Amino acid sequence: QVQLVESGGGLVQAGGSLRLSCAASGRTSRSYSMGWFRQAVGKEREFVAAISWSSVGKKYADSVKGRFSISRDNTKNTMSLQMNSLKPEDTAVYYCAASSLVPIATSALSDYDDWGQGTQVTVSS
Repeated sequence: QVQLVESGGGLVQAGGSLRLSCAASGRTSRSYSMGWFRQAVGKEREFVAAISWSSVGKKYADSVKGRFSISRDNTKNTMSLQMNSLKPEDTAVYYCAASSLVPIATSALSDYDDWGQGTQVTVSS
């Protein structure tokens, strides 16, 4: 099992930036694709961004393309999400996820088997 801990959430004004980080520990050698998902109050968890093991493959939700950027450092077992031009609709709890099943960047929630506890991002208008 892989333990994932998110950090970097907070309150920011619309148009601002935040950088989320995810630190992985445990059986990290079994992690292939990693991703970020988010869940707003009263809504289902949704895909935000994903990155393959090699970092060559990256995938983004249409709603964040051009504003968010995902990266990972396998030597440090970390993953990051740089979020720019934030909008109030980006407000949600953001979750880090890791997949031991799929090596490519995947947006399917069911492909991920390890999850962090989440970090709150609030964007004020």
